[in-house]
Amino acid sequence: MPQESNYDDFAQDYADENEFSMLNAYYERPATLELAGEVAGRNILDIGCGAGPLSEQLMSRGASVSGFDTSRAMVDLARQRLGEDADLKVATLGEKLPYADNSFDDAIASLVFHYLPDWDYALEEVRRVLKPGGRLIMSVNHPILYPFNHRGKDYFQLTQYTDDVTFNGKPAQLTYWHRPLHEIMTALISAGFAIERVWEPPYVKAAPAGVIPEALRDRDAFLSFLFFSLHTSKVDTNTP
Repeated sequence: MPQESNYDDFAQDYADENEFSMLNAYYERPATLELAGEVAGRNILDIGCGAGPLSEQLMSRGASVSGFDTSRAMVDLARQRLGEDADLKVATLGEKLPYADNSFDDAIASLVFHYLPDWDYALEEVRRVLKPGGRLIMSVNHPILYPFNHRGKDYFQLTQYTDDVTFNGKPAQLTYWHRPLHEIMTALISAGFAIERVWEPPYVKAAPAGVIPEALRDRDAFLSFLFFSLHTSKVDTNTP
């Protein structure tokens, strides 16, 4: 399913921002890596790999990583980062994935699913390429942010919305789909995933002072994304 946000338009600027920003470098990525835990020897699919910073971290921890992104420009940047032999593909979450059944120990979907209006087939495909007992680690926009940032909007309605953002000092737009928490949970469970952990982590306290906004420096908690650690059944129920 095509996504509204076209990262080809601002791939390099996003990659530069992602490298050092609070939300990515000192909040989302560390939390995702903490959920992933010990990954040495594991075969991992990086869903929406972007320019490859998460893949690089996983590989440095001993994992074998394959990645895909719907943006060709992002995949090109990831290849520059990870090497010409890196297993990277242009593919779209929500469509048939170019991987065989039972290929991966883990799949990591970092800030990807909130671009999709329908999660059912996307989750079905992720589950298909995971081994029995495989894990899905994912982060999405926290559902409370939509009504908080768009006053008067209905939290309970599946809604497409667009935010103006800045990457590397340049304006851009991202279009998301808001879904309430109960719909998120229903989609995950209906797709055959068991929930190990739901997490609302803090940002990294060791982040440079200039990265953290003044209003957040004294807080022990921070709310922007919602994190899940999930796993499939140890019996492959996809096999007849």
